[in-house]
Amino acid sequence: MFQRLLPPRHRLSGGSLTRLTGDLPSLLPEPHWHADSGLQRCAVRKRLTKSFFDRSVHEVAPDLIGAVLLVEGVGGRIVEVEAYHHTDPAAHSYRGPTPRNAVMFGPPGFVYVYRSYGIHWCMNFVCEAAGSASAVLIRALEPTEGIGLMRRRRGLSDLRLLCSGPGRLCEALRVTAAHNGLALDAPPFALFGRAEPVDVVAGVRIGITKAAEKPWRYGEKGSRFLSKPFSEKAR
Repeated sequence: MFQRLLPPRHRLSGGSLTRLTGDLPSLLPEPHWHADSGLQRCAVRKRLTKSFFDRSVHEVAPDLIGAVLLVEGVGGRIVEVEAYHHTDPAAHSYRGPTPRNAVMFGPPGFVYVYRSYGIHWCMNFVCEAAGSASAVLIRALEPTEGIGLMRRRRGLSDLRLLCSGPGRLCEALRVTAAHNGLALDAPPFALFGRAEPVDVVAGVRIGITKAAEKPWRYGEKGSRFLSKPFSEKAR
């Protein structure tokens, strides 16, 4: 009990004060959550498999808008993504394989997770045939499942801000380097195709300096859960 009264990033361990990387909410036990609840609600949707990703990243990216992503039953509708092709100077794979980006050069349908600026985890879905090294960055979700857990993990209550950004959604879904290289069609992941038509818009990507003019950011038109609104010129 005493440990919970300590500053957010510290706890007692073996009689001494130990530095933690998490914040206070991560130290507290999570409320009980039935992971199967979200899976049952998605029963009417088609489950996406590796074959869905075995095609051009520019086809996969817009088709992911409206799909439902769950990690251990927690997640929601994908409302914003960005495409990165191996010929793209902004892609991690542009200069060839490294230990960090090795998953991108593997087969499609796997998760590539990296840390941005040493702070936030970012989640990508590998696309195209092995060796192509193309991927889709998941930028924002509309939370639908496990909202209470997401609020605790993020330390805030505003539904709109829980998953509106790649780092925020990874924190809300508790995605870390431990998920790098895992298959999207097997636990803890579950991915379901859109159940209804979605109005998808495209525009320039966010936070990059190379190939910044490419209109390879896709989102659900009018969604209030986007990390950043699209310009009125977005098609």
